[in-house]
Amino acid sequence: MQMRHVTCPVAALLGAALSFLSGCGGTMSSNPSPIDAQSQTATSQQAAEAWKRARVGDRVTYAFSATQGPTPRAADAARTLDGQLTLDVVSVQQPWVYVRVAFTDAAGNPLTQTRLARDLVVPVRSDMTRSLDVPRPGQVTAERPSFSGRNWEATRYVSDQRPVDGPLRTRVYANDSALLYLTRGLLEASTESAGFRTPGGIRLSLREFQEGSTGASAPVPALERPLGPGAYYDRKVDMAPTHEVLRVCFTAERGYILRAEGPLGTGSEPCADFSKAEPESLEEVVMGLPWEALVSGEWPPSKDGARGTFTVGDRNVPSITEQRTEDLEGTQHVFMDTYAAEPWAPGLAGLPYEARFQSLSSGSERVGPGGQREFAGGSRIVQWGPWLGGQP
Repeated sequence: MQMRHVTCPVAALLGAALSFLSGCGGTMSSNPSPIDAQSQTATSQQAAEAWKRARVGDRVTYAFSATQGPTPRAADAARTLDGQLTLDVVSVQQPWVYVRVAFTDAAGNPLTQTRLARDLVVPVRSDMTRSLDVPRPGQVTAERPSFSGRNWEATRYVSDQRPVDGPLRTRVYANDSALLYLTRGLLEASTESAGFRTPGGIRLSLREFQEGSTGASAPVPALERPLGPGAYYDRKVDMAPTHEVLRVCFTAERGYILRAEGPLGTGSEPCADFSKAEPESLEEVVMGLPWEALVSGEWPPSKDGARGTFTVGDRNVPSITEQRTEDLEGTQHVFMDTYAAEPWAPGLAGLPYEARFQSLSSGSERVGPGGQREFAGGSRIVQWGPWLGGQP
């Protein structure tokens, strides 16, 4: 039965793929020098202030390339995924700035990879509800790279965690981040695996940017396909001694995504309190999506399962249920996982990206004498939708 154990905020949102990108866990990187810390603070303040001046049409586009393999056991199993990543402002209703995240091929056509086939919406607050200070790790050098027909004053951050089986992580940020505030001034990024079982990595570089028109306006988009911010989902957990409904809720502020999780009915509402949520930068999260899509393969995880319908309230979602049998300490168990057959189905409108690519329900049964089955535990998504702006 699938039960997640969160070890860092990035893994909480997108699993091991993003922990690979950010190097969550033990690190070998150095702390920024006092001078660099001052520079980071100034750059972060520029980006934060720019969110208040967001205009419809502000846009940044990156070229990306992700590679996995080959592995020693399968020399011909190397896979690649190339394309473009675009973030653009589609509506501004202060304090909310609505950002569209889209993945396409080099010609601008939608990708066939299921996880990246649809645009996502990210509402981002432009004001401040809490202090957000996330230093960039790594050894620091200054440089003057050229991207999108322009020379930039920039800073390169290199975090080498290969001595502890971690990745080699490089990020290049513009010192003046106002034009690229959607990604905090990111010009170039790469992450290369070292101690992982499957070699690979991801690279992206700025291709173009555009400023929107003063006075331009557009209606607020429906949160049918939220990356996370502005939406929530509830999962009922029945696994002794735990019997509760957990709510996972997302928001975003000034380029950082916040994720809160907690049981319902305890007097605390995760969607109302993000004070303890650890921020993860928007650029790191969206950069992780192509890598996760590559290493996770196509959807659904099993094509041989039983076809059916997953029902929650008045929502009906085509599903696939995979079943397997295992012997645990002399007792036979039957495990069942139900997935969305089509993760972009209309019945899933409003469901955060994270939950679309998990099991909708999972459970196990003990097999007793005579083949009689006894429920052993499980979990199931029981509700979801936007908390910002109502239901889609």
